[in-house]
Amino acid sequence: MGHPLLDLTGKTAVVIGGTSGIGLTLAKGLAVAGADVVATGRRADLVRSAADEIRALGRRSLDVSCDVTDFSSIERLRDAALAEFGAVEILINSAGRTKRMPTLDFPEPEWQSIIDTNLTGTLRACQVFGRHMVERGYGRVINIASIASLVSLREVAAYAASKAAVASLTKSLAIEWAQNGVTVNAIAPGVFLTDLNSALLTGTDRGREFLLRTPMKRFGKLEELIGAAVFLASEAASYVTGHILLVDGGTLASGVNS
Repeated sequence: MGHPLLDLTGKTAVVIGGTSGIGLTLAKGLAVAGADVVATGRRADLVRSAADEIRALGRRSLDVSCDVTDFSSIERLRDAALAEFGAVEILINSAGRTKRMPTLDFPEPEWQSIIDTNLTGTLRACQVFGRHMVERGYGRVINIASIASLVSLREVAAYAASKAAVASLTKSLAIEWAQNGVTVNAIAPGVFLTDLNSALLTGTDRGREFLLRTPMKRFGKLEELIGAAVFLASEAASYVTGHILLVDGGTLASGVNS
């Protein structure tokens, strides 16, 4: 039996960007902790697959796709979740994009697209679901930041800028909603191999440098993010808000590793 403060039974979570990678791992992790989970993204086939995985864990889910670049799409998601579950207590914002290129050559449309998904998409979801949470007087918002929220990574300026802004937005919303029973925190993963970044990291100089800078000398495993998400989503974190929780194997604590 787990600790009762970490039990999410009876709660409903919406995980945007929840059909692959970090988002899907966290969606399933919340389901194991007891929550009903709506894992959503743009591709209907992946949404269906994620919903099936959550149902296989004995929880309820919904097959509703969502595009964070479209405010009305997020509103439709909220309305469908409220119609099915009555309330949404937990929101995880995990939709994200990146592109590596020297910043001098970075095309502005590509820059705008990354900012629109990673930063403004997070804002849109926070506005849509945050209003519901503030009105109810209860909510747990968890944004997905990055070590790039706090230090820079070469040639991903748009991504790093968007993630630094997500960390700042997290703190802004935390202080605005603190008296409304809504906490707003972020998880900042270190280097985890996902479909999004594996080509940049596997067997490359960049990957080797990350390992050199990481005291644990390995990349993170996606399931190592679940505990942080369950904690921040739970009653155990009732007095935690505006916090950026690093899960990075010690990378940002590190000065010299040898």
